[in-house]
Amino acid sequence: MNPRPLLFTGLLALACWGTHGQAVKDRRGAVLGDRAALEHDTRWIYNDWQQGFAEAKRTGKPLLVTLRCVPCLACAGIDARVLMQNAELGPVLDRFVCVRVMNANALDLSLFQVDYDLSFSAVFFNADGTVYGRFGSWAHQVDSKNGAVDGFRAALEGALALHANYPANRAALAGKQGGELAFKDPLQIPALAGKYTRNLDWEGKVVQSCVHCHQIGDALRTYHRERKERIPDDLIYPWPAPATVGIELTAEKTLSLRTVAAGSPADRAGLRPGDELLAAAGQPVVSEADVSWVLHRFAENGGLPLTVKRAGAPWTVRLDLPAGWRTKADISRRVGTWEMRAMALGGLLLEDLPDDQRTARGLAPDALALRVKHAGEYGQHAAAKRAGFQKDDVIVELDGARTRTTESEVIGRLLRTHRAGETVPAVVLRGTERKPLSLPMQ
Repeated sequence: MNPRPLLFTGLLALACWGTHGQAVKDRRGAVLGDRAALEHDTRWIYNDWQQGFAEAKRTGKPLLVTLRCVPCLACAGIDARVLMQNAELGPVLDRFVCVRVMNANALDLSLFQVDYDLSFSAVFFNADGTVYGRFGSWAHQVDSKNGAVDGFRAALEGALALHANYPANRAALAGKQGGELAFKDPLQIPALAGKYTRNLDWEGKVVQSCVHCHQIGDALRTYHRERKERIPDDLIYPWPAPATVGIELTAEKTLSLRTVAAGSPADRAGLRPGDELLAAAGQPVVSEADVSWVLHRFAENGGLPLTVKRAGAPWTVRLDLPAGWRTKADISRRVGTWEMRAMALGGLLLEDLPDDQRTARGLAPDALALRVKHAGEYGQHAAAKRAGFQKDDVIVELDGARTRTTESEVIGRLLRTHRAGETVPAVVLRGTERKPLSLPMQ
């Protein structure tokens, strides 16, 4: 029996740890309370996206579907603000058919392609299934008290503008539609098949019967790994943040550039702070998540066209993305990375050694120096510990590489080049002693 699928069950606490949040103490009570509060709400259709599409078709309104992991406290701030009957968002929300989905069991994966590592996401649809845009915020994910909704309101208004011009703008929206997947819904993926049903066990173990969104990504990676296939890069580095190409967007006006990193592809393309993003790869964008979607679907390298507004006028630039650009994405906070750490690092959590500590230990600024921040102790996450790795070891050589790099880059490189069952030679610095070890791939 392969033990990996067992890791998917009940990983909510780990999910919240990975995203710097916490889970509520009474998870079952939270889920049942959410249902009791919203099942008969006058605005929100509860946990039935099919009914939402039917209502959007009947009314002619666009459809808003929010995906929310209720027991996880990450994104609790924005979730509360969105659900409140308030003057700030209420008039905008009333122009949509609103649906709240709190489990992934019955999702149609051809429609709901979002950042599965977030505990709050939204998709804006036409009644015919056309995606207008997506919303999902890592600023909210790492701060459960962040209730700012300016960016969400801007995304709602952007989706309404696209709806007003539909279907004349259908061609421009083509790239926003979900790509082909091997599975129609999560319950078809082998790691999840037979373990869950489409409906939750409301009268029993309701939390344990729930497919959490992050489990979709976990199950897809496991599917490829167990078939001895290379895991696609967009599953290793999903939904790259705009910062990956040198762009930081403002929180208040979500598509306005706050900073442009010196020497980055965005900088070389001539972008500058204050520019407002209008479109990416020809797609109109309504949120930072839309930009991440474009990057998520973009090629390994090539020219990415962006249209920005500067001084009131549109301007098109080309971001030349070099080979390997995607590996610069920071995946360290993603819950999905925990399972990849088991695959590639035997359950180690690594962090780059700061410069001052490098100097103290006689290590060069450009040398590989990844400190073992945590060594897993259970199941496949204990493989590295069983192989001799210890907390506070500093990896100074790995698979022949000695150049400074990040944990995110290491995970991707090892998953690309090694299969389960192989071992990778490593050298660690333990105190002043250098020890050769072998890192197991799983």
